[in-house]
Amino acid sequence: MKNYKDFVIVGIDHGYGNIKTANTVTPTGITKLDAEPTFSKGVLFYEGSYYLIGEGHKEFISDKWQDSDFYLFTLMGIARELNREGHNSAKVQLAVGLPLTWVNRQRDEFRKYMLQRESVDFKYEDKLYSVKIIGCYVFPQGYAAVVEKLKDMTGVNMLADIGNGTVNVMYINNRKPISTQSYTEKMGVNQCVISASNAVMDKLGVKIDESIIQHMIRHGKADIADEFSVVLKTAITSYANGIFDMLRRYEYNPKLMRLYITGGGGKLIENFGTYDKDRVTIMEDICASAKGYEQFAVVQLKKEGK
Repeated sequence: MKNYKDFVIVGIDHGYGNIKTANTVTPTGITKLDAEPTFSKGVLFYEGSYYLIGEGHKEFISDKWQDSDFYLFTLMGIARELNREGHNSAKVQLAVGLPLTWVNRQRDEFRKYMLQRESVDFKYEDKLYSVKIIGCYVFPQGYAAVVEKLKDMTGVNMLADIGNGTVNVMYINNRKPISTQSYTEKMGVNQCVISASNAVMDKLGVKIDESIIQHMIRHGKADIADEFSVVLKTAITSYANGIFDMLRRYEYNPKLMRLYITGGGGKLIENFGTYDKDRVTIMEDICASAKGYEQFAVVQLKKEGK
């Protein structure tokens, strides 16, 4: 969150696996509750209903305004950022993102969705918040995450933003994004999780908890028997190889360009991918896109004379 004149800028990265603000990460699982829960941890109260946020993840939908979930995640993200500063009310300028190739087609609808109400009152974890949403900018995902690295991006560079639902690919040549060389593939980390789960069932006849697979992806190991570990590592490595096969379809050549990897899939590539570490940079800050949105919003506000 950035303070700007008499309002705040809140960047939110609406992933399918996690909702990220500049300082927080929350899994996208959401469940509408029948009644007020005993414990308030992760609970949002909005328009007479209670929602538990943070267990599991949301299924992929191509248009994020198809249901109310991403709006509820936005309120939660605003609350978490305000709470860090000890506030419960503010005027808020939102800064959000969409996959690279979807921005032009979906920007207006997503902005309208974010601005569906100007004044919003809600509770999060038993604390009342009152916010006025004064505007919303929509930026390209992935590109925002490397804003701090742009000064290093001379020559030809490829950006791969590996999220839970999609992989976004963009060329950045001499610090400038090339809009005609931007691509989106539905090949996110969730596809890897499904493949790994199926591999364990096929080879060992056991249904494995998704949290074990996620731990293996993030840390390269898990506290499980060797026969399960071997199957998981083989499946995850196959997915990592598939990512590089896909990048090569878009003419990735490590000898001619540098590769920057952002998003939650960065740890997967780091732990299971085969690549030249001197020519591939993995951005480890999962909140980098949200921070980048806020920086882009400041630039845009100044450009508009606000």
